[in-house]
Amino acid sequence: MNKHTQLRKLGLFDARVPRYTSYPTAPHFSDTVGGDDVTDWLSALNPAEPISLYVHVPFCRRLCWFCACRTQGTTTAGPVAAYVETLKAELALVKAHLPEGIEIGHLHWGGGTPTLLEAGMIADLSGAIRDLAPFAQDYEFSVEVDPNEIDDARLDALAEAGMNRASIGVQDFDPQIQETIGRIQSYETTKAAVEGLRARGIRSLNADILYGLPGQTREKISESVQKLLSLSPDRVALFGYAHVPWMARRQNMIPTDELPTPEERLDLFNTARDLFVWDNYAEIGIDHFAKKGDGLEVALRTGKLRRNFQGYTDDKCPTMVGIGASSIAKYPGGYAQNQPSTSKYQADVRAGLLPIAKGHRFTEEDHLRGRIIEALMCDFRVEAAELSEVYGLTQAEFNDFATSAAEAFPEMLDISSERIVIREEARPLTRMIARHFDAYDMTQAQHSSAV
Repeated sequence: MNKHTQLRKLGLFDARVPRYTSYPTAPHFSDTVGGDDVTDWLSALNPAEPISLYVHVPFCRRLCWFCACRTQGTTTAGPVAAYVETLKAELALVKAHLPEGIEIGHLHWGGGTPTLLEAGMIADLSGAIRDLAPFAQDYEFSVEVDPNEIDDARLDALAEAGMNRASIGVQDFDPQIQETIGRIQSYETTKAAVEGLRARGIRSLNADILYGLPGQTREKISESVQKLLSLSPDRVALFGYAHVPWMARRQNMIPTDELPTPEERLDLFNTARDLFVWDNYAEIGIDHFAKKGDGLEVALRTGKLRRNFQGYTDDKCPTMVGIGASSIAKYPGGYAQNQPSTSKYQADVRAGLLPIAKGHRFTEEDHLRGRIIEALMCDFRVEAAELSEVYGLTQAEFNDFATSAAEAFPEMLDISSERIVIREEARPLTRMIARHFDAYDMTQAQHSSAV
């Protein structure tokens, strides 16, 4: 039985499962969490532990057809400037409840297109963030940079604000594929942005590239990966294109008859994966790669790799505060998501309210199952000793988990009384195996393909 036949038999090619950047996943959030919960969670934070801060900018100059993120188009600076003022007001609301002495360990500006902000807006927003809390000594400040939407003035403003890591979305360099997905971005434009960043001392560079795009072939993805490697990114996320037109109507612009089959998607992934490995990148989890010595590679090697809404991370902060429309925060007590509608978000903040739409309060079982899923996604293994020490799981309970997983995935796992390990050949099944430990109803949401 060849690998594709085996995976087809196990249902991998037909499965739709969460990406598990959180547990429980966002479809299970409810409106039982509100602003009062968040003020309590903020006030209870330990000032000795730095926080992460995520700032969401939903605006884009153009809406790429492949994207399923919450974004909205704008051709003028007016809505962006008004939104920055709302972000500043929300930061002030959060500050009112933060304990004295809190520092920012990680800061990430995501979108949308954060570099749509003009240089003055960047300086204004970064000043409001510094007013919220100072950076920790070993802070990381990353920004999603659109090579089509950056210039010297904005690069200077970001460097002055303290940005020390940039993230560039590549998706694919093939002009025909770019036209099909509504994202025109030449190699030359991308290279110029990278050179501009490095000229300002930004040495840490992340890049995203997609497999599973319409019209993609082994030859085309090989060429795109090799062009990306010529830019020498420190980290790469090799994401599978998630075709979810029921969530993102703009994806109806993408011709479904040109999408690769699940088997072809796996071949595309393996083609790209081999190129990164051959170029001496370390494999990080199921879809990331990093240079040796990069923070992600060190975290993997030392058992400190984690998972959050940006994917794999070496962020050690136990709390992530979300700022901006649709942003999600993670507190020790649970998740809280801001109003996804920009207008509702701005109305709440103008009224002096934390703009919480929904969330989830953690249970003890959430913590346990969340850690099992994270360990599988990060390390392909779960250690009984950790679950016992941290969560009080008994050996009998661990054995029940292990036996159930072994029955569900025969010959895919190495099971003992000490650990559950996903075999190397079964790693394409990781999200499916993780789903086995998910106690929530999978019929409540439609997820992307497992491959």
